[in-house]
Amino acid sequence: MDPKPAPSAAKPSGPSVADAALQQIIQEKFSRSKAGGGKFQVKVQSGVAYLSGKADVVQHKGSATRMARTAGAKQVVNNIVVSEAGRQRAARALEKGRSVGEKPRRAALKP
Repeated sequence: MDPKPAPSAAKPSGPSVADAALQQIIQEKFSRSKAGGGKFQVKVQSGVAYLSGKADVVQHKGSATRMARTAGAKQVVNNIVVSEAGRQRAARALEKGRSVGEKPRRAALKP
């Protein structure tokens, strides 16, 4: 009967291979998008994506969450901060009754 090796008391340090692969996929998604564009950082631990960075558009924060989820993150902790200018633009757009980046609608021409 072969003796079983004793389990190691120390846990391996650093991200697991799966976490590192997921982190790379999310970073690639960020780099290819207008929303991410190198402004966001990601760290993955046990399948949970931790996002950080700064956004100038409110919707980019939500886009970052969606990109991480579609990449396969079990959960997303979004710590991306929207700039004051971005928050003000969103508030002005809400007052006007339209989304940020949406062009004003023209009145329909009557025949």
